[in-house]
Amino acid sequence: MFTVSAFADEISPDPREQVETLKACGVRHIEFRSIRGTNVLSLTDEQVREFKTLLDGEGFKLSAIGSPVGKVAIDSPWEPHLDKLKRAVELCGVFACPRVRVFSFYPPGNATDFDPADWPQYRDEVIRRLRMMADLAAAAGVTLLHENEHRIYGDSPDRVLDLLRTVNHPSLRAAYDAANYAFCDYDPVEAWEKTKGFTAHFHIKDWKRGGPAAGHHHGVLAGHGDGRIAHSIRDAVRTGYRGFAVLEPHLRGGGPTGGVTGPDLFPAAVEAFRRILREAGGQEG
Repeated sequence: MFTVSAFADEISPDPREQVETLKACGVRHIEFRSIRGTNVLSLTDEQVREFKTLLDGEGFKLSAIGSPVGKVAIDSPWEPHLDKLKRAVELCGVFACPRVRVFSFYPPGNATDFDPADWPQYRDEVIRRLRMMADLAAAAGVTLLHENEHRIYGDSPDRVLDLLRTVNHPSLRAAYDAANYAFCDYDPVEAWEKTKGFTAHFHIKDWKRGGPAAGHHHGVLAGHGDGRIAHSIRDAVRTGYRGFAVLEPHLRGGGPTGGVTGPDLFPAAVEAFRRILREAGGQEG
């Protein structure tokens, strides 16, 4: 059973427009990343209350706090960044949503010319930080969802599997993003087969392999790229998956802090996923 949600900031910075567009699509959940151009973890308490009032009034809930926790260099100061996770966990309580999206750190110095073959020398610190994060989340009854983002430790199927197996914590699961694997030129089907035992969340976007270097600067509708999304959805239906499928289409572009799709294109992105789900024999709940 799949519950459809959305990174609604891809629709518009305006929370009212986010909600109205999703209502028209029959979607009632949001993965809360930003409103009015401000990241969820940088919002004031008053801004948070205003957004919650809007959601409550429209019958909306959150699928997760779409935090940027773990999207810093592995050699950056740790304690101040850990405070961001504490804020995300606090917001879980505010919104009655026990899930936080996280990452597994950029290369030292956030170097863009980093050789992934050098990751082993930083692996222990990645594991140490993820384990500390999972312990903190568990104490609050929260589950962390690791997204396989470009350039972080866990951008490859093998390193995602390594960190989840090694941390080995029930409060750390995987958010499977087929497009990110395609963007990084990994095989999304291989990635699914390796990580599905830990997967508890789906991010739905599709991409042509090779990324900008191959001339692909934005996402495509689910099923129209190299993410092989239908494979993972069919398998998840077969094995009785119950959880969220979160639309993050990036149809007009995307980057480290989010993406843009717009209110005009978002309904097509929702329908493209629903078509895949129907063809897989899945149900939406």
